[in-house]
Amino acid sequence: MNFLRSLQERWKVDSISKVLLILTVFALTGTTVVYLKKYIKPYLGDEWYIDMVYYVLILPVYNLILLIYGVILGQGKYFWEFEKRFFSRIFKKNK
Repeated sequence: MNFLRSLQERWKVDSISKVLLILTVFALTGTTVVYLKKYIKPYLGDEWYIDMVYYVLILPVYNLILLIYGVILGQGKYFWEFEKRFFSRIFKKNK
């Protein structure tokens, strides 16, 4: 329970149930991406670097799926803010 409380504080959500919903969204998204890979990979080939290319190209799809599951499970606001923080870190300009 302490682990869930620490996540609650870190993610700034107001209940343990929301923490569990957020964890569920991450789990569903990861499972979906792995599931999609088995259908996409045969079209890409069997070379060793194909997995690396897949993981780079799947990033925008992962983020979209994350938002969709977040909205479905009632955590759309949290995941929209999460996405904004994530992409601001990626595209941060060095000053």
